[in-house]
Amino acid sequence: MSKFKFKITIIGDGYVGKTSLIRKFTQGNFQEDYIQTIGAQFSEYTEEIEGDRCELIFWDIAGQDEFHFLRPAFYRSSLASIIVFSLEENDLGKESFKNIVEWHKEIKKFCGKIPVILFGNKVDLIDEDKLNDEKILKIVKKSNFIGYYHTSAKTGQNVEDAFRGIIEELHTKYKLMSSIQEP
Repeated sequence: MSKFKFKITIIGDGYVGKTSLIRKFTQGNFQEDYIQTIGAQFSEYTEEIEGDRCELIFWDIAGQDEFHFLRPAFYRSSLASIIVFSLEENDLGKESFKNIVEWHKEIKKFCGKIPVILFGNKVDLIDEDKLNDEKILKIVKKSNFIGYYHTSAKTGQNVEDAFRGIIEELHTKYKLMSSIQEP
């Protein structure tokens, strides 16, 4: 059995549900009340993939501008990133969508070329049948993201699949790298 440790940063504008998504995936619960992340917080989660022990450290980085000066230190040693935006049809949704490209630039600046996945959160607050993903899919393709998911931290919709997407990508990549390095 091999052992892997992966640091994954979760970023996006404030109020898009980053902390709630992590909590839903790692603890299986949802908290109605909003609690602002100050700077960053991290959550640890361990699981077995194909007989390998994978220790995951999710760094939840505050999206508010007043914490921008702290972010470079929080990105350090990240092996992957999740960008979260809100699917809501309001100012938060529009602004967080517009900022996807800026968040990706920041990741590339501080982390280089690491796998990035996009979560469109709060799908429970919209009519998913009326959602037009054309603009989003253009960004996903142009930015070379490894995937895109509609998620809901509240209902759990696609949360498991979305996190598995990034975790399996890392496991596959580092399992291959470790097998190449073995004599």
